[in-house]
Amino acid sequence: METTATVAVIVVCALLIWLLVAILKTPMKLILKLLINMVCGFIMLFVFNFIGGFFDLSLGINATNALVAGVLGIPGIVLLLLLQTFL
Repeated sequence: METTATVAVIVVCALLIWLLVAILKTPMKLILKLLINMVCGFIMLFVFNFIGGFFDLSLGINATNALVAGVLGIPGIVLLLLLQTFL
């Protein structure tokens, strides 16, 4: 009887772990995608600041600007530049 209970506990624990991984799989993909986009946004901001230095344009390099630039791409940089200009 003791081995049957042990096997049942192992099976239940394995199913719970599988369920936990299945539940957390989608949010982890989203977080990873946002982090990758943020890194791409940082790179785009660095390039923009380098090229914009010749034209007296610059944007702050922080996590919020990087996320906007990473998610929206070039239109995000234009949006940040417009917000900086008009606000």
